[in-house]
Amino acid sequence: MAKHFTVTRRDFLRSSAISTAGLAFGARPEFVPPSDRITVGMIGAGARAHGLVESLKAFPEVEIVAACDAYTGRLERIKSRTGGRADTMADYREIISRDDIDAVVISSPDHWHYQHSVDSLNAGKHAYIEKPLTYSIEEGEGIIQAQRNNNLAVQVGSPGPNSILVQKARQMIQEGKLGQVTMIRASTNRNTASGAWIYPIPPDASPATVDWDLFLGSAPKLPYNPERFFRWRCYKDYSGGLSTDLYVHTCTTINYIMASQIPVSVFAMGDLYRWIHSRDVPDTINASLKYADGFMVNLSGTFNNQGGNSGGMRILGTEGSLVFGGGLRFIPERVNESNGWVTASWSKELEDAYFEDPEIRHAEIPSSRPQGTVAGEEVYHSEGRDSMSVHIQEWLEAIRSGSSTKEDAEIGHHAAACAHMINASIETETMVHWDGKTLTQR
Repeated sequence: MAKHFTVTRRDFLRSSAISTAGLAFGARPEFVPPSDRITVGMIGAGARAHGLVESLKAFPEVEIVAACDAYTGRLERIKSRTGGRADTMADYREIISRDDIDAVVISSPDHWHYQHSVDSLNAGKHAYIEKPLTYSIEEGEGIIQAQRNNNLAVQVGSPGPNSILVQKARQMIQEGKLGQVTMIRASTNRNTASGAWIYPIPPDASPATVDWDLFLGSAPKLPYNPERFFRWRCYKDYSGGLSTDLYVHTCTTINYIMASQIPVSVFAMGDLYRWIHSRDVPDTINASLKYADGFMVNLSGTFNNQGGNSGGMRILGTEGSLVFGGGLRFIPERVNESNGWVTASWSKELEDAYFEDPEIRHAEIPSSRPQGTVAGEEVYHSEGRDSMSVHIQEWLEAIRSGSSTKEDAEIGHHAAACAHMINASIETETMVHWDGKTLTQR
């Protein structure tokens, strides 16, 4: 029978994995003096940005003072969400040029992330950057350098490393509880139009309410197309699709748990099977990633079936497995050698001699062992604040004190690189390799 545990903050006071987020769990004052407030500008005001606004509003020290977007309807709603306090505009440069703004939240389409991030950091603004950090693998180094050169706080928007269950998994692996980990299997599945990014388009969308040229930026010039604007994740011109939107979360978590970086080689296949009239990125992908640290990852995902749930992850070690989904489950390995079917082909004399060895009898004949008990499964559930709240709190603390974040520009680049390697393999139909600086195909 499984043993059940609740993972609390107390479990991690001795662990360096949680120490940098310690203040995230402390009580926050309801009144914050103006000198202690953090003023924030929102660059991009789509659905994700509105969710982040609500998350930020839970922190009394945060004041959202500005927002920009290429669609006027989003700006009207941001203004109402902030009680009319946020100034609104189309051009992000109006935000980063303001001296009264300390930090920005960048939740623009992927193809704008590099420009928005580098310009904001070089303007002296701390940055919360939605995942994926980059639109292409080559952009990562530029954002890393901009953060380092300006010594600013960056947090990329995958909160997995600030999940207490993810931290528990990392601790268990570091302590050797799983033995040698060589395989991780993960999946992300959906079966709805909304899950496949076929979002409803507001009835007032038109060239009068959408600044189409501003949205395109460096992307190929095309006539106004509301589907591309409001469903941009479906198109390669603005997004990496399933890999950069969903797999990047998984890779962020895997990299953190395994203390790893970018895989050395990736082979992937992907295609469009169902949503063929609404996109040019795959709706189904299988990918294999090989890390220099001695393990491999299998990633799969489809928008054609829920697979019984939204997905999950299994970390397989020689001494046990960790399973994410409805909590965190540790399943110990119970291995019994069994060579009797082989020795049955030997002469009776040789077979009897083989099993006279005490070590072999102990390993292969369970009934020869003394009676005893063995540890069963362990199930962990989280309690307290959600990981997204802790993720944001960690960024705010880094702004105030100069402390580190679990997903700065370098870590965000590593996770995004996994997704870009998957897409490169699909595009070229080859295995792709990372040598630490450049991406190659063979």
